Amino acid sequence: MLKNCLSFFLTACVLTAVPAAAQDRQTVPFSPVPEVEPFKISPGSSFSASSSHPRPAVSAEFPIPSKHRITADLEEALDVIGKNYGGKIAYEKVIKSSIDAMLGTLDPHSTYFDAAEYREMQDEQRSEYFGIGSTIVNYEKEGKLDTYIISTFPGSPAAQAGLRFGDRIAAVDGTDVSGKGSDIVRDKVRGRNGTVVRLKVERAATGNVDTVTIRRGRVPQPSIPDAYILKPGVGYVDLSEGFNYTTSAELESALRSLRRKGMNSMILDLRGNTGGILEQAVKVAEKFIPAGNVIVSQRGRLSIDNRIWRSNGRAAESLPLVVLVDRNSASASEIVAGAFQDYDRALIVGEKTFGKGLVQSIINLPRGAGLAITTAKYFTPSGRSIQRDYSNGNLYDYFSHRNETVAKVRLAAQTITRRTVYGGDGIEPDEVLPSEEFTTDQLALLDPIFFFAADVANGRVKGLEHYRVDHIRSPNHRLGSNDFAVNDVILAAFANYFADGSSWKLEPGIVDRERRFISTRLRYLLTMAAFGSTTAGQVLIENDPQVAKAVKSLPPAAQLAQSARKTLQAAANRK
Repeated sequence: MLKNCLSFFLTACVLTAVPAAAQDRQTVPFSPVPEVEPFKISPGSSFSASSSHPRPAVSAEFPIPSKHRITADLEEALDVIGKNYGGKIAYEKVIKSSIDAMLGTLDPHSTYFDAAEYREMQDEQRSEYFGIGSTIVNYEKEGKLDTYIISTFPGSPAAQAGLRFGDRIAAVDGTDVSGKGSDIVRDKVRGRNGTVVRLKVERAATGNVDTVTIRRGRVPQPSIPDAYILKPGVGYVDLSEGFNYTTSAELESALRSLRRKGMNSMILDLRGNTGGILEQAVKVAEKFIPAGNVIVSQRGRLSIDNRIWRSNGRAAESLPLVVLVDRNSASASEIVAGAFQDYDRALIVGEKTFGKGLVQSIINLPRGAGLAITTAKYFTPSGRSIQRDYSNGNLYDYFSHRNETVAKVRLAAQTITRRTVYGGDGIEPDEVLPSEEFTTDQLALLDPIFFFAADVANGRVKGLEHYRVDHIRSPNHRLGSNDFAVNDVILAAFANYFADGSSWKLEPGIVDRERRFISTRLRYLLTMAAFGSTTAGQVLIENDPQVAKAVKSLPPAAQLAQSARKTLQAAANRK
C-alpha cells in the first residue's frame, strides 16, 4: 500500500473516568453503525461513530454570532485582498485555509476535506485506491533527490507495464518530477479509474529512458497485508493498515489459514495502525472477547452521541494473545488494545500509543466536500479515557509527541484481574520496549545501500551475479532462511563498492560497526526486488526486537488470560 502522507489527524482531551456501570445506564444499547457514517479521516485519524441523522439545533447554551455578521466579515476580507494583493489569488485555497483555521480552534481533529481529499479518504475506507499499484520512495544520489519504484503489486497496472525495482520516475505526464517528494509524485500518478498516465522512466536494468503509458485501475489496499506462522505454533498477523470495511473479514480469513497451519498462540501487530472504522474495530475485538462484554463506549454533549458497544462474539478465540503497539497506534487501534488490556485478554507490548479518544462525525457538504467534526469522547471498558492532552494549542508538538509530559490527569482504573491501569494518556503497554530508531550512521547508509542493492539485483556487481533478479518471482513467497542471505562476501563487496570514485565516502569502520543493519537492509531490498513488499516485510519482522519480546511474552499472556477467564466465570456464577 502506498502510505498516505496527509497530515496525521488524531485527537486528545483529558476526561473524567466514568465507572462501567454508570456508562451502561447513561448510554443507549449498541446498534449497528450505518455504512455511510464511519470513516477513517486519514492515516492516524478518527472515525465517525455518531448517527448520520440530522442533528439537533444549537442550544442557547452555545449561542453563535449572527451568520450575517460572519459572512459580512469574510466578504469584506476577501474584497480587501482582491483589491490590494499584488499577486495571483487562489480563492479556493483561501477559503479552505479559512475553514481549516476555524476548525483548528476547536481541537486537532475536526477537519475540512475538499472534494479530492474526501474522495481519497472514501477510497481508503473501501480498501482501494485508483492508480498504478506501485510503492515509490525517495533516494538521493550526488545531491539529487529522485523517486524510485521499489515494488509493484501483483497484477497491478504497474506490474503489467513492466515497472521494476530500482526504476527511476523522471516525469509524469510531461512534468519533470526530479527533486520532488514521493508524496507529490504519488498524487500525480494517482487519478480517476480508467484514465491514462504517462511516465518517463529510467530503467534500472539498462539505463534506458522509456515513456510508459499506463491505464489507472483499482488497487486493493488490504488492512492486513500479511499473516503467517512466525515460529512453530506462533501466528503473526500484521494489522497495520487501518480499520476499513473489509478488516473483520480479512482477520477471519487469516485466523482460519493460521489455524490450519498449526497456530496455537498469536501476535497481533497494531503498530502504525492509525485508526479507521469503529464498527470494524469492535468486530476485531469481539473475536477475542466473549459476548455481552463492553468493548467501548462514547459520550457526547447530545444524547444522540451516547452509545455503548458490546461484544457479539459467541465463539471468542481463547488462544494466548500479545498485541504490539507504538506511538502511531491510534484511535480504533487504541480501542482494541484498551479493551484487551482491561479484560486481561492480551499482554500489550511496545510503546505508549498516540492517545486519540475523540469521535468525529462525517458531514457531507455541497460539491463533494466533507467535514469531520468532534462530537463525543471514547472510554475503554474500565471507564478510561484514551485521549492525550492537547490544551497547549501547539499542533506541531501534539502530532510530533513533543509535548509528552506527565499527563495532567492520570486516572487509575483496574483490569479484570485487578491490575492498575491509567487513562488520559493513551494506552501504556504492559511490557514497554521502545522502537529502534535509526542512528545518524544508519540514516547516512540508507541511500548507498539502496543503490548498491539495485546494482546487485541487476547483475552489475562482480562476484555477486547469483543475486541477480531477472523477473518478479512469486508474490506470496514465504521467506526462507537461504533467501538472499547476506554473508561476508556481499558485505566486503559493499565496502569495496564505495571505496573509489563513489558519490559517498563511508566513514572508516562503519561497515563493521553497522554490520547487522547493513545485512538486514540489503536482504530487505533484494527480497523486495525478487518477491515484493509483503515478503520483504518478513525480513524486518525477523530482526525486530519488539516482535522477539512479543514471542517471549506469550506464556505470561496465556496465564493472564486464564486468570481473567476464571474471574469472569466466577462473576457470572454469582449473578
